[in-house]
Amino acid sequence: MLQLRLAACGLALAVLAGCGEHGNPAANTGPPPAGNTAAPASAPLPPDPGEGPRITLSKDNVHLEYRVYGHGEPAVMLVHGWACDANYWNAQLEPLKSRYTVVALNLAGHGGSDSNRSDWSIANYAQDVAAIAREIPNHSIVLVGHGMGAVIALAATPLIGPRVIGVIAVDALRSVGLPPLPPREVAARLAPFRADFVGTTRALVTGSLFPKGADALLAQKVAYDMSLEPPAIGVASLQQMLSMDTAPVLAQVHVPVYAINSDLEPTDAARIRRSLPQFTLDVVPHTSHFLMMEAPARFNPLLLKDLEALAQRTAH
Repeated sequence: MLQLRLAACGLALAVLAGCGEHGNPAANTGPPPAGNTAAPASAPLPPDPGEGPRITLSKDNVHLEYRVYGHGEPAVMLVHGWACDANYWNAQLEPLKSRYTVVALNLAGHGGSDSNRSDWSIANYAQDVAAIAREIPNHSIVLVGHGMGAVIALAATPLIGPRVIGVIAVDALRSVGLPPLPPREVAARLAPFRADFVGTTRALVTGSLFPKGADALLAQKVAYDMSLEPPAIGVASLQQMLSMDTAPVLAQVHVPVYAINSDLEPTDAARIRRSLPQFTLDVVPHTSHFLMMEAPARFNPLLLKDLEALAQRTAH
């Protein structure tokens, strides 16, 4: 149990990893955990059936799948987190696409994107985002990233260039300004995942990424979904996240960065501003790491507020 708690702390301090690979946890075709026979009321909405997938190539020739919804400036690119996919943003599609162009993407090795890659680094994931951005004709882009997806979004910002007018992090960036973990500690936190990826992942999600009293069905279904991530990809990505030194990435980010975080762990906004001077924080109380799924009625207005603020800054 100590190893699981160490892993949980590592995820929280190194950007809090994300969700499950195979999409909507209420829509898995495999058997749910024992005792779960109904989808939770807070499960994300199904994807809009009128929007078909699009494909582009990453820099290292991986087929990347993404979908485009709505119209308008800026384009809002939704970047999922560790072992996650685009379906975890389904509860945001309707409010966003009525105002903006929305791009829901799957990073390599996730969702409908291919996995013919051996380097699962943050830098390569950032190249995935940049490759999809090149397919989007909008003049301006806001990158929205959940968990590890927020660091990927920050790393993608200089790759995309001046079209990026801001980044919105979702339950992320708590480790900004802290030194990277030493290799021995990274190895210790990875060891349980290497030994039993499925069991460790499920225990981590239900025990650390949801607060006490949270929707138990949602927590168990997300844990089940998360554990479907191919272990080779999941462990390699987690290793990259835990060992990453974010300072060189942050030094290249010169746009406003907003965060919408849960209160699972405190966020030191003052420390973060020393690395990201244009940082703004909102905290949604009594929510989990998956607050955009769990509490969209509280999360979506904050997301729309931040998008409007970024759009207005650009207009001026």
